[in-house]
Amino acid sequence: MTEQPGDYSEAGVPSFDFVRNKIEGRHATSVGSSELAEATPEAADVNTTMAERDKAGADRLEQIRKAMRGE
Repeated sequence: MTEQPGDYSEAGVPSFDFVRNKIEGRHATSVGSSELAEATPEAADVNTTMAERDKAGADRLEQIRKAMRGE
């Protein structure tokens, strides 16, 4: 049998700590990437556009509800 790194059992199964650290590392990388992406001017433009679309959608939905109630 080949020698396994210290974080694996002789059967080749990773330890709980190894798996947890790997997951936490990936999560931290994901969060950091998101934060960096949101810090760009392009992201600010997209956020502004989405906020405007959400407001327009909510306004239109309210118009439809009023029309259905007969107001």
